Amino acid sequence: MKKTAFILLFFLFQQFIFAQKEQQYYFMKTWNFLKYYHPDLASRKIDADSLFLANIEKVNANSNFNDIINQLTKNLNTRFSTAPIVDNQKDILSVNQNFDWFQKNNKITAENKTLLNNIYKNRFDYTLLEKGKSISDEKKYPFPKEENLPLPYRLLTLAKIQGAVDYLFPNKYLMDKNFDSYFTDLLEEAVKSPSRKDFEITLAKAVSKMEDSHAFPFVYKLINLKEIFHTFYSAPFDYQIVGDHLLITHLILPDVCSKARLNIGDKIIEINGKTIPQIIKEKKELISISNIENLVHHLSEYEYNLIWPNDLKLKNFKVKSKENNKIISTSIEFVDTSDILQTAKISGYLLDKVKAMKEHQLIHNDIAYFKINKTFHYIENIEDDKIDGAMDKMFKEASYKKTIVFDMRGYPDWGGFVFHYIYKYFSPIENYFGKYYQPNLKNIGTFAYQNFDYFPTIENKKTNIYKGKVFILVNSDTQSASEWNTMNLQKIFPQAITIGQRTAGADGDVRTVNLPGDYELPFSGIGIFYPDNSQTQQTGIRINELIKYKDQDILENRDLEFERVLELLK
Repeated sequence: MKKTAFILLFFLFQQFIFAQKEQQYYFMKTWNFLKYYHPDLASRKIDADSLFLANIEKVNANSNFNDIINQLTKNLNTRFSTAPIVDNQKDILSVNQNFDWFQKNNKITAENKTLLNNIYKNRFDYTLLEKGKSISDEKKYPFPKEENLPLPYRLLTLAKIQGAVDYLFPNKYLMDKNFDSYFTDLLEEAVKSPSRKDFEITLAKAVSKMEDSHAFPFVYKLINLKEIFHTFYSAPFDYQIVGDHLLITHLILPDVCSKARLNIGDKIIEINGKTIPQIIKEKKELISISNIENLVHHLSEYEYNLIWPNDLKLKNFKVKSKENNKIISTSIEFVDTSDILQTAKISGYLLDKVKAMKEHQLIHNDIAYFKINKTFHYIENIEDDKIDGAMDKMFKEASYKKTIVFDMRGYPDWGGFVFHYIYKYFSPIENYFGKYYQPNLKNIGTFAYQNFDYFPTIENKKTNIYKGKVFILVNSDTQSASEWNTMNLQKIFPQAITIGQRTAGADGDVRTVNLPGDYELPFSGIGIFYPDNSQTQQTGIRINELIKYKDQDILENRDLEFERVLELLK
């Protein structure tokens, strides 16, 4: 009897918890709808955050959906005298806008459905927003780093993430269709969070579901980054994820590695009982990344130090030896950042690594080679009025070569190189290489095609058609502006062959939203497509030849993209 009573009590408690988080979810949905559409709130005439904070704690398991709507709208103007907004945009990305949560909700009265629909019809026109204001402006709420946010502000933080996804994120349609139910579960986590660290884990989970590499830097806004991602210690070796293992590529501290019987080329297949695929899956729950290749790329970066599954200084490995292919178990002590001598050796290694990457280039008599993150030096010491002449001369010389190679495996150090000067010398006058969708200011939550400056206006422009071979090299470091420039080059040079690995899949400008607790949420704020509407977000840039590196290629420091170019040059 006692057992039955306990089970019944537990069931009722679970129902209570579910009801409360469901009501909180609908409160946030309604609040965000009003925040972005109601003229008084969207225009900032009434402070949306104050409305939220004044009412969120009144929401409980017994709250009625209609009561929530009435509670949030009772002091707002609901009788509109002006004509409904007219949106004449023709090319609209509207797939994200979905009001089923109230329009198809049987628990909401017809009267309240009419109320919300009427607010939408008479929504705020953001083209009238006060000069200097932005649709993504949010107030900052700093709190002591050692303290957890009060519950109302924890919920406000999640509500703002929900709003950013629903109204400002053009790629919401690519997210997991179960995001809303997952988000509802996170509300329960936020309510129960006993510490700032626990709450930050909840935030990381929410942001990770955006699956947007532009949101990756959010992890570095977390106060408890070290505890959450276990970055207290550094490996005495460098590494790269290849398939199901962590390949040891360099012994930074050979003596330490020798004691653990670790050698270059060994494959770590388990770390403290967890396989590499298991660790990647766990990290994916906390990191926003556009595609799995980009996640593996970030986890392989020694500088990020994000691959480790725990805070233990002593790591237990299961390793497949390169020498004899046998699997051994070993333990190794990682480097404490307070160890000045060992940290200095690591820093020296990383500086040399970066220097080598910067100096890495393709040199061949028949090739004109341009590296996207090393272009500004072409004009660095040239007077402004002589830049045009200098660039024309350089491209004229490049035109005499059999092949031009654009190495896009990095971030542009000069925006004008491709957009202005490559276009100026090589491109036909019209160069519509992509489609650019900005927030539709007359209907937030949708995105409108912009007749963006896809190419500059240049008087008396002449086109120098290049008939030689063109190769464009890409990988996971090809992100955002580098992806955009790659699309541009693909259009200017229709004969171009794009070679490499899947790009980051995070194209377009970054929008940033302030969150309570001094957090900043960056994400892709612009929708970018090819002219035929093929997406670039998550998918990445079109590639003609995919390159896959094997262990030995990495150990030999080969550049397979360079090698492929030289093969095709013959």
